[in-house]
Amino acid sequence: MNKNLIYIFAATLTLSSCADLELNPLSSIDKETFYSNKRDIETAVNGIYHEFTVDGFYGMFNNQSIYINDLQTDYVKAGAQTNSAHIRELSNFAVQPTNLFVDYAWKEHYIAINRANVVIDKVSSADFLDEKTKANFINEARFLRGFMYFNLVRYFGGVPIVLHDGEGEGAARNSIDEVYDQIVEDLSAGEKLPADYTTLDSKASSLAASALLSKVYLTWAQTLSDKGRTNQKEFYQKSINYADKVIASGKYQLLDNFLDNWAVNKKNGKEHIFSIEHERGINGNVTGHCTFATNWDDAEPVLLATSDKYYEESDPLDQRRDGSWAKRLPNPNTGTDYVFTIPRFRKYIDTINYANPASSGNSAGQSTNTTIIRYAEILLIKAEAENELNGPTASAYEAINQVRRRAYWNPHKNVQEKPSDGSDLDLSGLSQNEFRERLREERRLEFVLEGQRWFDLIRWHILVKYVKEHTPSDTETLGTKTTKAQNVSKKNYLLPLPQEQITLNPRLKQNWGYSGESGEGPYGPEYE
Repeated sequence: MNKNLIYIFAATLTLSSCADLELNPLSSIDKETFYSNKRDIETAVNGIYHEFTVDGFYGMFNNQSIYINDLQTDYVKAGAQTNSAHIRELSNFAVQPTNLFVDYAWKEHYIAINRANVVIDKVSSADFLDEKTKANFINEARFLRGFMYFNLVRYFGGVPIVLHDGEGEGAARNSIDEVYDQIVEDLSAGEKLPADYTTLDSKASSLAASALLSKVYLTWAQTLSDKGRTNQKEFYQKSINYADKVIASGKYQLLDNFLDNWAVNKKNGKEHIFSIEHERGINGNVTGHCTFATNWDDAEPVLLATSDKYYEESDPLDQRRDGSWAKRLPNPNTGTDYVFTIPRFRKYIDTINYANPASSGNSAGQSTNTTIIRYAEILLIKAEAENELNGPTASAYEAINQVRRRAYWNPHKNVQEKPSDGSDLDLSGLSQNEFRERLREERRLEFVLEGQRWFDLIRWHILVKYVKEHTPSDTETLGTKTTKAQNVSKKNYLLPLPQEQITLNPRLKQNWGYSGESGEGPYGPEYE
């Protein structure tokens, strides 16, 4: 995107596979001579995936997505073990243009985009490949490029669209709608991948493209851009259509045991549509360390709940409570349970390996995959889009109730539980607004620490209102206090552009609010 990034692209194209976790490192690549056979192309494609898990602590799906998308909400805070100003900025809605998570987010996404661009350009002119193989490589790269732009447009708003290697220096920002148009084009190309292209949910696939398109159209319909407003109904319908395509495939289903989605011995399960592969010692999930670094101790790890109310107020018969929060864990050192004052985040605690002397509790969860989209979300997307378009129809109820039935399924007794308060398990008889609120609550319960919450609050335009109303007060907050409710403002609907990028490319204009502006700027009363 500027001289600095162009240099990074050229200097760091060291590739290794994280799609199948077989490493094929290359110390350097001459882009003019490297792409000479099919194996070279495969290595280059794997290099796109590789960018998802580089840079350790600040890596895109090592930590970055959780720190940006969950810390900037009401329920996650930086614990006492945090000594990073960059983490505390996100935790307290005080993020600056110099924040390292923001800086890495921009760079890593554009590095991945440029790698995809190189693959697309080189494969297009690769005479040694047959047309079917060419198309598959190109469509896989386009899927990954579309995925990267979907993150960027939600993080920063309109960003420069770069489609060829060597372009982008000094480029201005494209509009939000132009970026979404490109996302749809790229993911639609990904839909053309053959059904048997992969058996791994960590690789691009046709149905993964359909799933992301369903989410893209739902988000675009709620984006207050020109096309988002004008085509809202059409976009909701397309979201439903793509969700129906995934559902009708019959390939995916909800796992009986909610927590199996994060079990390191049950990867590539029937609920997983697209995930990022992690393996300790290769490309470990750093979040597994950040949520459990203090092991069986009440000392605060780097990532921690703002209060225990999220656990205490959850229904004990809803398996998402103990699948998302660890209030009590068996301590292998004592043979007894340890009860935490503030619950830990359960999804990133690998209880299969944390008792292994060769794998200390400090590393628990580093082999846990990062879930990008799973079948439960497709059902909730279908329910939400259907309700927004047509109200709470029978198909909207069936989709959301499937998720609720799994939540209250007892996998240990093989029985269907019901809510403890005596209310009906299946939702029915709701108004459109009541259904909307229940849908939002199901997403809150379902996607704890999955990099979803900030994106949800933004697309619903309730970020400021929700954080102010739901962040625990100082008396409710356990341990380290936060200033979330005091600091959150409408500027937090987007991240700031990294200051380094603006310095290098003056055509990149900073997002509103990060240069001292006051008032509401571009955010009118529709943004709460």
